[in-house]
Amino acid sequence: MNHKHRATLHALFAHPISSNIDPKLLKAVLEGPGAEVGHGGHGQMTVKLNGHTHSFHEPHHSLSKDDVSSIRKFLEDAGVDPVRDYPL
Repeated sequence: MNHKHRATLHALFAHPISSNIDPKLLKAVLEGPGAEVGHGGHGQMTVKLNGHTHSFHEPHHSLSKDDVSSIRKFLEDAGVDPVRDYPL
C-alpha cells in the first residue's frame, strides 16, 4: 500500500467524518489489506475481507459521510486498524 493509499485509509477513520475522499482510490485502499472487491448489479460494490462481506453503493463522486461510516464499520469489523497496521 503506497503513501496515498495509507493517507486515504487514515482519512476513512478520521474524526470528524470526512466527506472529501476520492472514490477512485477506494478500491486500491480496500485491496491493500487483502480484500476481494467485486461489482454487483445496479452500481453495487461487494467487498470480502477476513470472513466479512459488505455491499454498498459504488460512489462516482466524493464519498458521503454515510458511505464513509459504513466503510469504516466494515473495516473495523474485519479487524483493520490503520494506526497499528498502516502507520503514516
